[in-house]
Amino acid sequence: MPIIQLARLTIAFAWFYHGLVPKLLSIAPLEWQISASLGLEDDLTHLLIRSAGIGEIIWAVVFYIWYRTPAIVYLNIVALVGLLLAVAVLQPVILFEAFNPVTTNLPLIMLSVLLLPTNPSQQVKE
Repeated sequence: MPIIQLARLTIAFAWFYHGLVPKLLSIAPLEWQISASLGLEDDLTHLLIRSAGIGEIIWAVVFYIWYRTPAIVYLNIVALVGLLLAVAVLQPVILFEAFNPVTTNLPLIMLSVLLLPTNPSQQVKE
């Protein structure tokens, strides 16, 4: 399988998995901890987490289909950086855990960079 396709599949899978498993199938304690840091009531925190899960699954599909569009890839990078910064501000202690946003988001950002065209006028080729 070509590197471009592996990068595409890995990124889409990560978004899909992180939307489905720790947010929709069962709310992971860490997801609750991060979201509760916003100071919302429990019902709103629950709604926020579930909505984020749905949004991440939708994004996984969008990314998988339109990965050749530079704007989509750049949005992916911005989202990953934004989520990393949000954790750094809301719950910085999480950045020192065994599995954390640094070890998840930075590799996904690097895979996203692989999908960007080297020449702005050329599209990603398989």
